Amino acid sequence: MKTEELFRKIYQTAERCGYKIFVVGGYVRDLLLGKRVKDIDFVVVGDAMKFADQLKKDLHLRTIIRYPRFGTFMTRYYGYQLEFVNAREESYNKDSRKPVTKQADLFTDLSRRDFTINTLAMDISPQNFGEIIDVFNGKEDLKAGIIRTPLDPVRTFSDDPLRMLRAVRFAARLNFTIESATFEAIKANADRLSIVSPERITDEFNKILLADKPSEGLLLLDKSGLLDVFFPELVKLKGVEQRKGFHHKDVFYHTLEVVDNVAKKSPDLKLRLTALLHDIGKPPTKRFDENAGWTFHGHEVVGARMAKKILRRFKYSNDIINYVYKLISLHLRPMALVGEEVTDSAVRRLIFLAGDDLDDLMILCKADITSKIEQKVKRYIKNYEYVLKRITEVEERDRIRNFQPPVDGNEIMELFNLTPGPKVGKIKKFILEAVLNGEVPNEHDACLKLIMEHKEELLK
Repeated sequence: MKTEELFRKIYQTAERCGYKIFVVGGYVRDLLLGKRVKDIDFVVVGDAMKFADQLKKDLHLRTIIRYPRFGTFMTRYYGYQLEFVNAREESYNKDSRKPVTKQADLFTDLSRRDFTINTLAMDISPQNFGEIIDVFNGKEDLKAGIIRTPLDPVRTFSDDPLRMLRAVRFAARLNFTIESATFEAIKANADRLSIVSPERITDEFNKILLADKPSEGLLLLDKSGLLDVFFPELVKLKGVEQRKGFHHKDVFYHTLEVVDNVAKKSPDLKLRLTALLHDIGKPPTKRFDENAGWTFHGHEVVGARMAKKILRRFKYSNDIINYVYKLISLHLRPMALVGEEVTDSAVRRLIFLAGDDLDDLMILCKADITSKIEQKVKRYIKNYEYVLKRITEVEERDRIRNFQPPVDGNEIMELFNLTPGPKVGKIKKFILEAVLNGEVPNEHDACLKLIMEHKEELLK
């Protein structure tokens, strides 16, 4: 269905209800930027819940998700994601995370919106179809690439502190500049972000990380003071120390480079999160050795644990948490495989531990090369390519990735007349270690022969 036909049908429903309706916000902004999207917001000047009933009947909608308290409902129609809301004004009490709302006119509704580029509305009536309503010079700011609040920015951010993160998100995603008074208001109100729920913060933070160049948004978060409020562990990565001629680089800016490097190779959020957190364990493990200089022994172990706690705080899923934990734990291992003395066993063990995430781990390792010394970079790249070659050779020969014992649990129980329990697990682990150590090829008959040879000790 064409968008124009959709708008015509929705307008006709509004007419039946005696209401006015306008397309607002992101759809209009993106339309002016030359983007066609299927996520469309509407403002209903009237009772949105009554409008929902009529629209369900007119469009034969199966499902409508309603939020009567906020005068909002959502539905899907021919691939479009549609959201409707009462024209309203809203405000937040000083310590509340939930807004107080009441119905209002279109102008009031537009004025409560976060930024001028999102205050644009479009008339969809037959007589004025496509006419842009621009009461806050949003088109001008859109053309100039400026993020600015329609009203006093202090009031805008005080009403809903999440808008400060949204300002950074739009600046990062659209490559826009935050207007100076607006940015100063963010700095002045940064502490107020603490009343916003972790889920809402995480949603905006994810969108910043998914920008083409995430470092732009991360730098704005740092300069504005927002990072101190919701992600203090990242701020602790900042700083450079020099002692007795030994110098270490600023881990914060190194981390931003790694995130950008990963972003060039992958759109995956969880891999970008891993890049962001891969050195998070360096501050607590930082030591000075008189002979070796600065060391961060065990930072991958400490960092993996810290990352798990941080991601739980942000309410990420267990799948993401486990993935990030695993890759941070392993991120030093590939480059430790450099050298002729490294055994196939060590390579096999890395392939097994990384499993399906081996390719992502290697993307992270290459992204971690950020030295500004050309000779160092050449050496690291050469090492990286050597490790890749070794991994490819071993994997093609031994098929270790996502290893499953060639002799499975059912066959083990049948062979030794066992019931499910620790002994079956012990034998499977014995097979795994033997394959990883190169004692036996990853083949059924060879593994079966090995366990029969060690039958007595395995059944103890």
